[in-house]
Amino acid sequence: MTEPNGTRPFSPFEWMLSLRYLRARRKEGFISVIAGFSFLGIMLGVATLIIVMAVMNGFRKELLDKILGLNGHLLIQPLEKPLTDWEEVAARINGVKGVKVAAPIVEGQALASSPFNAGGVLVRGIRLMDLEKLSSVINNIKQGSLGGFDEGQGVAIGRRLADQLSLRAGDNITLVAPRGAVTPMGTTPRIKVYKIAAVFEIGMSEYDSAMVFMPLKEAQAYFNRAGDVTAIEVYTDNPDNVVAYREAVQKAAQRPIFIIDWRQRNATFFNALQVERNVMFLILTLIVLVAALNIVSGLIMLVKDKGQDIAILRTMGASQGSIMRVFLITGAAIGVVGTLVGFLLGLLICANVESIRQFLSWLTSTEIFDPTIYFLSKLPADVDVGETSAVVVMALVLSFLATLYPSWRAARLDPVEAMRYE
Repeated sequence: MTEPNGTRPFSPFEWMLSLRYLRARRKEGFISVIAGFSFLGIMLGVATLIIVMAVMNGFRKELLDKILGLNGHLLIQPLEKPLTDWEEVAARINGVKGVKVAAPIVEGQALASSPFNAGGVLVRGIRLMDLEKLSSVINNIKQGSLGGFDEGQGVAIGRRLADQLSLRAGDNITLVAPRGAVTPMGTTPRIKVYKIAAVFEIGMSEYDSAMVFMPLKEAQAYFNRAGDVTAIEVYTDNPDNVVAYREAVQKAAQRPIFIIDWRQRNATFFNALQVERNVMFLILTLIVLVAALNIVSGLIMLVKDKGQDIAILRTMGASQGSIMRVFLITGAAIGVVGTLVGFLLGLLICANVESIRQFLSWLTSTEIFDPTIYFLSKLPADVDVGETSAVVVMALVLSFLATLYPSWRAARLDPVEAMRYE
C-alpha cells in the first residue's frame, strides 16, 4: 500500500526534514540543548560501560595469569602419611596427558631481614627443573640468574622485597624460621644467611613483595622436612578444564591424597570480582537509560514546538506514517551517532588506558593505581567482543524505543487542533 502523497517510507523528504529538526535555530535553542545533552549522555554512557567492563576483564585476566603462573592448577596434599614418596608420585603425575609440570614443593613462613629492614615472606622450596618451567618467573628475572640454583644455597626473591630490604642480586639475605632446632630449653628459631642468586618481577605486588624461592633440598633441611615435601603443585594445559584432570591425577598418584584446584583456592576472590563486575554493569546501564529518557523529553518538546509545522504537512498530504518516521529518524539519529561515537571513544581509551593513567598520575602527583592495593603493577584493559557488542546493541535498542512514543504522538496530532491553538 503506497503513501497518500506518493512518497516511499524513509524517503529523502523525511530524512531532510528530520535533519533540519536536528539543527538548532535561535528560537529553538533550548530543545537543541536537550538533544545535545542526550547525545553526550549516550556517548559517555556507552564509552564508560565499554571502558569499565574492559578494565574489569583485564584485571581478572591479569590476576588469573599471575596467580596460575605461580601457583598450580591442582594442589596435591598427603593423606594418612607424609609425602615421602614424592619423587615417584611426581613422576607418575608428570606422565598424565595434559599435565605440564608436577612440582614437589616445601613451603614455610619466615622473616626476611637485612641491615636496613625486615618483613615476613613465604619461602617455597622447588627443584630448578620445575622452576624453569614456570614462565612467569623464569622470563622475568631482572637481576642475577638461576644457574646452579640446585647446587648452591642461593635464593631467588621478588623485586619489591629486594627494594624493601635494599638488596640486590649477589647480596646476602637473612631468613629466620620460627621452628628450628629442638633443645632442652625448647625450640629455637632457625637463622640462616643466604646469597641472593636472582631477583624476579612477576608484576603482582603480593608475590613480588613476599615470595622467596629456595632449592628444594635446602628447604627440606631448613624447615626440618628431610625426606618429604609439603605438597605437589600440578600445572595443566587448560586451567579452565581442570576438573577433567582430577580423576587421572588421583589414579596416577597411587596413594591417598587430597586434591584442591585453583577455583576452590581462590573462589571467594574471583566470586567477589564477578559480583562487582555485574553490579557495575547494571549501575552504568542507568547512564544510558537516563540519556534515552532525555531523548523522550527532547522529542516531546520538539513535537509541541513543531505542532503548526506538522499540521501544515498533514494538510499538504503527508501521512501519519510519514510524520512518525520524521521524528523517529530525528530521535534515532541522536542515539545512533551517540552510541557510535561512544563506542569509538571507549575503544580509544581502552587502547591507551595505561598511558592515560600515567599522565593523570603525573598531572595530579598521586598514585592513581597503587600496586600494593590492586595487586598489579599496571592498569590492564581487555576488550571482550561479545560484551562490547551487547553494550552497543543495548544502547541502540534503548535509543530506538525512546523515540516510539514521541513519534506516535506527533503522528496522532490533529491538524485542526494544532492550527487552532497556534
